[in-house]
Amino acid sequence: MKFAVIIFPGSNCDVDMYHAIKDALQEEVEYIRHTETSLNGADAVLLPGGFSYGDYLRAGAMAHVSPIMQAVKEAAEEGKPVLGVCNGFQVLLESRLLPGAMLRNKDLHFVCRTVPLTVENEKTMFTRHYEKGETIQIPVAHGEGNYFCSPEDLQELKENDQILFTYKQPFNGSTADIAGIMNKEGNVLGMMPHPERAVESLLGSEDGLRLFTSILSYWREHHAVTS
Repeated sequence: MKFAVIIFPGSNCDVDMYHAIKDALQEEVEYIRHTETSLNGADAVLLPGGFSYGDYLRAGAMAHVSPIMQAVKEAAEEGKPVLGVCNGFQVLLESRLLPGAMLRNKDLHFVCRTVPLTVENEKTMFTRHYEKGETIQIPVAHGEGNYFCSPEDLQELKENDQILFTYKQPFNGSTADIAGIMNKEGNVLGMMPHPERAVESLLGSEDGLRLFTSILSYWREHHAVTS
């Protein structure tokens, strides 16, 4: 399986994402710059964290009009897995690939620590290696991670089981303590916590690795070569 890690000016978690795929998952991965117009045959797309374009205007607002994003949107429409983490989540929101918006954390402070998450839906391509209701430990590092959506969008997210992760303990003001959501089709996931920083015990947690093994397992199941 081949992964593409999208790099915007200001990305700073791209190396972490690359390491998670190449060294922990041991799959093929390639950096794709924001100026490109092709994903070069990638089977999955990863939008890393950071401060794309310095977060000018709004976090993710300028990145979403980068040339590469047309290819990302096409990959999403084709059903390929698309994962946006932290700033990558913000880019997905600005691109309208996911509903809602991001606000400043409720205390207006940047938060950087490992937090417990609850797995809300284990029946997706991103969570099939977790159990529903399981508590996992994943780091966060954001100042603008307060997820907001309208009551109508929240109701729809709940009815369609699009909420994959919630914060076990409220801390940044996110609507319904949401930490990660997917699109209706189930192939685009945005989350503020960083699973790529929790792929080996040396980092304090291996709970994030199962998100990537879930994607790989799903892809292999649906692309099995039969004789």
